[in-house]
Amino acid sequence: MSSASHLSLGELGESLARAALEREGYEIVATRYRFQRGEIDIIARDGRCLVFVEVKTRRTHERGTPAEAVTRAKQRQLIRMAAAWLAERQPDADACRFDVVSVTLRDDGPPEVVVIRNAFDAS
Repeated sequence: MSSASHLSLGELGESLARAALEREGYEIVATRYRFQRGEIDIIARDGRCLVFVEVKTRRTHERGTPAEAVTRAKQRQLIRMAAAWLAERQPDADACRFDVVSVTLRDDGPPEVVVIRNAFDAS
C-alpha cells in the first residue's frame, strides 16, 4: 500500500470514528493533535469526562483486529501525550480516560466501527 493510500485509509477511518463518537454523544474537542513524538487522533468530551481516542483502521483482520494494534508501547505514548495536553490546557474535566475506535473497511460490506470505552488505563 502506498503512503498516499495509507493516509486516505487513516483519514477515512478517523472520519467514521468521529461520526460514531458523535452518535454516542461525545463532543469532539480536537482532532489530530500533534506533539513532538506523535499525535492524538481525537480528543473529546463524554459528559464531564475528557477522552483521548486512538483510531485504528484496517481493511482485514488478517493480522489481528485494529484494536489489537494499540500495543502497550502505543498506550504509553498516548498516556505521555495526554499528560502533556492536560498540563498545557488544564481543562475543566472531572475525569479522563482512553478509548479506542476500531474501524474495519471491508470490500464486501459496510464499515465496522467499534468504540471501545476505557480501553486501557494510565497505570
